[in-house]
Amino acid sequence: MIDKKKKYAILGLARSGIAAAKKLSSMGLCPFISDLNDKSFDEETAAFLADYPHELGVHSEKLFEYDCWIVSPGIPLDVPIIKEGKKRGIELISEIEFGYRIKAEDSKIIAVTGSNGKSTTVSLVHHILKSMGKSSILAGNIGAAFCSFPIEKPGTEYIILEISSFQLDLISSFKPDVATLLNITPDHLNRYESFDDYAFSKTSIFKYQTEQDFGIINKDCAETLKHLREKPGKMLSFSMDDPAADAFIKDKRLQIGDYSFELNELLIRGPHNHQNLMAAMLIIKALGLDLQQAYEAALNFPSLPHRLEYVTTINGISFYNDSKATNTDSVRCALRSFERPIRLILGGSDKGEDFDLLTDELKEHTVKIYVTGDTIPQMRQAWLGKLPMTIDEDFEHCVRLAFAEADHGESVVLSPACASFDHFKNFEHRGEYFKQIVWELKREKEQI
Repeated sequence: MIDKKKKYAILGLARSGIAAAKKLSSMGLCPFISDLNDKSFDEETAAFLADYPHELGVHSEKLFEYDCWIVSPGIPLDVPIIKEGKKRGIELISEIEFGYRIKAEDSKIIAVTGSNGKSTTVSLVHHILKSMGKSSILAGNIGAAFCSFPIEKPGTEYIILEISSFQLDLISSFKPDVATLLNITPDHLNRYESFDDYAFSKTSIFKYQTEQDFGIINKDCAETLKHLREKPGKMLSFSMDDPAADAFIKDKRLQIGDYSFELNELLIRGPHNHQNLMAAMLIIKALGLDLQQAYEAALNFPSLPHRLEYVTTINGISFYNDSKATNTDSVRCALRSFERPIRLILGGSDKGEDFDLLTDELKEHTVKIYVTGDTIPQMRQAWLGKLPMTIDEDFEHCVRLAFAEADHGESVVLSPACASFDHFKNFEHRGEYFKQIVWELKREKEQI
């Protein structure tokens, strides 16, 4: 329940902040909105702001007049305003925590976090539940914000949430009925003081669970096992080869108890997606639903956009858009998904990772790499003299050169190992631009 006697402020005018403000307004409360952006907004956002007390371009002293701040996940917790808020004893929560406090009691929460695979896993679970005729919503770090749905009203069976570490940093009671931690690999090291801090943030998804709740982990992930402090009452695990796990792979088949499912029939490809499938099937198992029916639904689940998304083939050369691969482990998964060596496009904005960790995998799985973006200096230092490499600051030139140099039967893959904010709005923008270039290449070749 939410305390209506408190005064609420919202820091950050992102989609989660807007959703929280509207939800508070529907409950008869009027939050104060504070955003550092003082640029012009679109008409819809400007009209929204007109209904609320707000400040733009600054987080001022006025914020300290409010009892609880709902903080956007995009705001680092070490900035001065947050530090001062903590010092003064102001309650700081995420929109995920706020949504949990107001949701109807009859809705079960399925929460998924991890460095990689979150979006595919939650989308697959949502797809399976909808195929079974269940009432479910998909929200959080994917699509619409948690609070943008009528979660306070009864009638929704399942709420499926993709959750980032930033959203978990400000929970204080959030308790999923089924919580899943897919993996922990280096990511967001520009935001956390250490990798351990990042890892502990991920494992906090289990922090408030009770013996009645389920937790699902990747038994193959050493970092998960190392950092797991709060263990849920009912733990399930998956593994690529350990028969002691609740779900594992044997002879290219997924084994869960007495069930055995063929993996080659799936539309999603690669060992990382087999892990995502195992996690999704264990979620279905934890909910007590039919696994055979779930597998049949999973068979027609396609790859999500920007996640090893097949684009097209031109003169025998295939193109794949993996723009969502914003860290080294995502690229490692992509490399292992192809049977033949590929031509790989890398680079973007820096997140503090050690690119040399990819060297051996790149030697094994690539014909040549094409490096672009703000991370050119770091990638040059990591791979110069070790790999066939072209460096070009122009993203389109990299794509065109990779195509020009590719032989029949090869693939050109965008899997950057970096965020996209050097030259793009987000990873979706980067992926769409890549596809635009590819389709333009196809048109040019068809005209010859």
